[in-house]
Amino acid sequence: MTTELTLLFALLTAVLALLIWGRWRYDLVAFGALVVALVAGLVPPEKAFSGFGHPATIVIALVLIISRALSNSGAIALLARHVVDSSRRVGAHIAIMSGFSAALSTVMNNVAALAVLMPVDIEAARKAGRSASRTLMPLSFASILGGMVTLIGTPPNIVIAEYRGDALGDPYRMFDFAPVGLACATVGVAYIALVGWRLLPGGDAGAGGDMEGILKGYIAELKVAEDSPVVGKRVRELDDLAEDNDAAIVGLVRRGQRMPGFSRIVEIRKGDLLVVEATPDGIDKLAKAAGLKYGGKPSEGGLIPAADHALMEVAVPVGARIEGRSALSVRLLYRHGVALLGVARQGKRFRERVRKLEIQAGDVLLLMGPDEQLPTVAAWLGGLPLAERDLPSLQRRTAAITVGIFATAIALASFGVLYLPVALAAAVVPLVALNIVPLRQVYDSVEWPVIVLLGSMIPLGGALESSGGTVLIAETILEFSQSLSPVVILVLLMAITMTLSDVMNNVATAVIAAPVALEVATRLGVNPDAYLMAVAVGASCAFLTPIGHKNNTLILGPGGYRFGDYWRMGLPLEILILLVATPMILLVWPL
Repeated sequence: MTTELTLLFALLTAVLALLIWGRWRYDLVAFGALVVALVAGLVPPEKAFSGFGHPATIVIALVLIISRALSNSGAIALLARHVVDSSRRVGAHIAIMSGFSAALSTVMNNVAALAVLMPVDIEAARKAGRSASRTLMPLSFASILGGMVTLIGTPPNIVIAEYRGDALGDPYRMFDFAPVGLACATVGVAYIALVGWRLLPGGDAGAGGDMEGILKGYIAELKVAEDSPVVGKRVRELDDLAEDNDAAIVGLVRRGQRMPGFSRIVEIRKGDLLVVEATPDGIDKLAKAAGLKYGGKPSEGGLIPAADHALMEVAVPVGARIEGRSALSVRLLYRHGVALLGVARQGKRFRERVRKLEIQAGDVLLLMGPDEQLPTVAAWLGGLPLAERDLPSLQRRTAAITVGIFATAIALASFGVLYLPVALAAAVVPLVALNIVPLRQVYDSVEWPVIVLLGSMIPLGGALESSGGTVLIAETILEFSQSLSPVVILVLLMAITMTLSDVMNNVATAVIAAPVALEVATRLGVNPDAYLMAVAVGASCAFLTPIGHKNNTLILGPGGYRFGDYWRMGLPLEILILLVATPMILLVWPL
């Protein structure tokens, strides 16, 4: 093995290890690796940024903008409101919502599909008086399954399609994934609706079945007013009052510092901040009963509610502006007049001040501010509001226009009239011109971390091929599996890709696994499409962890799930996908 190849393998191994570790953002890891490869001469300078202009990168960006248009137009919300009925039994609700989510994910990015449907599902759970933890994981898994059906449903399909075009001269078209993807999605949604949701902890109750609402509670801070009846009392003396108002007092802040463990015996003074764990209703009830206020001075990140102020719960997805930052560092109150009142993180308590807490993907934020300002601020933070909002009449009128433009673009691309990136770009122009996607939202719609990841990984993947790395990997795989049939090797390739996708970004998984799959198929002398389809299926199926797919991270906080809840429903689903996808691949793409 040459020195160049040794260095490249070492670099890619480090990238995989860092992506699995997850301590640093995947886009920074990938871009850093690209820079190292350029300095070391592993990637030619002329190909340094070729990935950013690659068709796969462009298609993903355009699909995200069009998905925002479908959401803004109100078309999806209008359909969802006709589908959802909170009076249905939970099993029937899951069956209908899962089917709708899967169908929606075939025509728009599956992350965007979940973002549209999650508030609808949560609202239905509230009206029905059940925990949203029963339904959010089925909804997430169904949206992932639906994305497997078409080219634009999920980024791995786009990556695989364009890789085939580069390697074999003809990319996959819009519905080439449909036979295998539709079979997997149909069987998977049936499993989710009939069996899967029952495997969550607590039986019918689902994960966190003992929760009275979506969350066990936020950690919030309430200021002790001068005339508050709790002044002079010890914290432990308020236990009964807090319990009567569905809250718990878990700490005390004085002079900007969180008091240590003995704070329960500390005498409360005016100006102190009581650290409270409760639902939004519980926080409000305790504040009224104990004469407490929402926060302190604006300079301290607090806010005294005015008559037009409201509360909003906002989920934090991967890549949100607020991820890895605090409300204080983004100057949330100073810039927007909105305060971060509380944070919910899988029922965990934390010692940091709420305003100084570094927000993580999967957290749920409780924001307080002017009612008309909250949706704008939530979007600026990159968060997802967990409550439905009324649709303006303008949105209702533009729904048909948006769907028409999108359908025309898909038809032109499907029949080969226009190259897919061109068709999608042609759709974006009128959507922006008609202000369905305002100009300020165009760039916000794109998941830039994914774009940077893909733009960085494509040159690295190309270097792996040109240096002979994929040949070496393929030879190693065949050496250890020489006694196995091509069918068994295909299954193993799909299972390994699934495993990688469960612990690292699925786009990176597809970029790395696709060249290896093609080389293995070439060495075996079998149809390369079968092996590329196996990678596409495997890269899309991330059901074992909350970090494998953005949808799974998005439901972590609102569903009150634990890390281990995912595999209970996800492991049988992945096995089922292997059993369904293998014969379908062999039927549609014979070896």
